[in-house]
Amino acid sequence: MYILGIESSCDETAAAVVKDGTQVLSNVIASSAQEQNLYGGVVPEIASRRHIEHISTTVRQALEQAGLTMEEIDAVAVTFAPGLIGAVLVGVNFAKGLAYGAKKPLIPVHHLRGHIAALYLEYPDLKPPFLCMVASGGHSHIVRVEDYTKFEVLGRTVDDAAGEAFDKVSRTLGLGYPGGPAVSKAAQQGNPKAYKLPVPHVEGRYNVSFSGLKTAVLNVVNQAQMRGEEISVCDLAASFEHRITEILAEKLLLAAKDTHAPVVCLAGGVAANRLLRQQLEQGTQKLGIQLCMPALKYCGDNAAMIAAQGYYEYLAGNTAGFDLNGLATLPIDYQ
Repeated sequence: MYILGIESSCDETAAAVVKDGTQVLSNVIASSAQEQNLYGGVVPEIASRRHIEHISTTVRQALEQAGLTMEEIDAVAVTFAPGLIGAVLVGVNFAKGLAYGAKKPLIPVHHLRGHIAALYLEYPDLKPPFLCMVASGGHSHIVRVEDYTKFEVLGRTVDDAAGEAFDKVSRTLGLGYPGGPAVSKAAQQGNPKAYKLPVPHVEGRYNVSFSGLKTAVLNVVNQAQMRGEEISVCDLAASFEHRITEILAEKLLLAAKDTHAPVVCLAGGVAANRLLRQQLEQGTQKLGIQLCMPALKYCGDNAAMIAAQGYYEYLAGNTAGFDLNGLATLPIDYQ
C-alpha cells in the first residue's frame, strides 16, 4: 500500500511516499530554517508563507522520486495537529484538495505519533508494546505505545520542551538556530563540569521541567556581564547539554525499569543529540534491554514518518472527511 505523506507543522515543508508503513520510496524536505536563523527562531508568518511557496513542488518531487503517479497512490496522510496553526493549515488544505481531486482517502496524522512511527522505518520488525521518549522542539513525552494507534502518556514536560530549551539557550549564547545542533557543536569543545547547573524539581515521577535550567544559563550570562567577566560559551554549552540529556535519559530509564519494558525507544528532533544517544546506550546495556533509535535523517520533522503512521491509522479505520481542520494542540492519546 502506497501512502503519500505531507508534513508542514513547523518550518519544514515535506512530502514522502512510503510503502506498507516501513519502506521509504521518497522523502523530500524544503526547510526555511536558514531564513528563520536571521530572527533567532521560527517566525510563524514566514514559515506559513514558505510552506505555501514550496508545498506543490515538494509533493511533485516526492512522487517523481518514488516513480509513482497520484493514480497509483492509495491514500494521502497529513499532519493535522499539533503545530503552528498557520503552517499546519497549509499542509491540511493542500492534502484535502489533492485527496479530493484524486479521489483518495484522507488520513489525519498526529505529529508526535509520526515521530514514533519514524522508528518503524529503521526497525521494520519493531512492534508495540514498547516505551518511547518523544523529545522535540515543542514536546517532551514518555509514552507507552500500546498499539500502533493507542498510546498512554506516562510523563511529560510541565513547562519548556527539551528542544525549546536548546533553542533558548542557543540564543542566549549567541549560537544561532536551530539550537540543538548549535549547542551540541559548541559543547564538543567544552567542559561539561565547568558550570554547576541545577536539576529542576518537578512533581510526577516521570515528568520533567526545563524552564529553571534555561533560566539558570541566562543568570550565569547576566551575572558575568554585570561583573564584566567573560564566560566560556563552549563550557556553558557543554554543561547545559550534559545536564538536560542526563535528566531525559534518567527519566526514560526509570520508566523502563518501573514498567519492565523490554524495548525502549527514542524519537523526535532531540533524538539526534549524540550525548543523549550515548547515555541511553549505556543505560539500556546496564538494564539489559533493547534500545531503538531512528536514523538521524528521520529524527527531525519529515513526511516519511507521517506516511508511515498514516498507514497504521488507515488500517485502524482512522480516515477523515474533507471538513478536516488543523489543530494547534492535541494530546497524543486522543481518541
